Amino acid sequence: MPHFLARRHILRIAATLPMAALGARAFAAAAPLKIGFIGAGRMATGLGKAWAKAGHEVMFSSRHPETLKDLVAATGPKARAGTVKESVAFGDIIVLTVPYAAVPDIAAEFSKQIAAKQLVIDVSNPIERRDGEIADKILTEGPAEYLTRLIPGIKLARAFNAIGFNTLDNPPRPEGGPQGVAVVANDPKVIALTEQLVREVGFEPVIVGPLSKGKYLYGTYGKFGGVLTPTQVREIGKTLP
Repeated sequence: MPHFLARRHILRIAATLPMAALGARAFAAAAPLKIGFIGAGRMATGLGKAWAKAGHEVMFSSRHPETLKDLVAATGPKARAGTVKESVAFGDIIVLTVPYAAVPDIAAEFSKQIAAKQLVIDVSNPIERRDGEIADKILTEGPAEYLTRLIPGIKLARAFNAIGFNTLDNPPRPEGGPQGVAVVANDPKVIALTEQLVREVGFEPVIVGPLSKGKYLYGTYGKFGGVLTPTQVREIGKTLP
């Protein structure tokens, strides 16, 4: 290769290195997403703050969005608050962080809008003492199967279901690396986008199976509870029936 061509080739490669070094956070800064939360509880608060810090726009939702002023102020200029209707309309991505007892009403009103989104991340867990009989039904059927039946066409992933809300602002680093987050999903595009979003908040995604395995992603005291390395999450995933 002539000297001047070799030099041009080296410069072209070098020009790509800073962006590669920045990784997923650079992608978020270049192509921010709008993330609409259905809910404004502890998981929504932690994830919303983290994704806003990564460069995305977020909207928390409540029946009374005026009560979320302090949360919006603490999250920063990338945050806003609205009703569930407004958050569903706002988001490129929807994050479900409400008790499952509320899901049938949400699905009845917004099924078509939610199904049209490029990704829905279900962070919620069915809890009997909170959700009542519906929790037993969902745990038997499987939360992913339940959601896909209520919202046909939903592009769904389950993630962060076994992560403590109090770790989201300062993710642990077991053995010096990122904590593993178990993820279930079917669609390759859903998987890729979920992996990006998980990495952007300081965790490492581990795909442990299709949506049918979603019932095993349950609470900080379940199979994937505790601070686990990606390797540990992967090994637990191999034991799922």
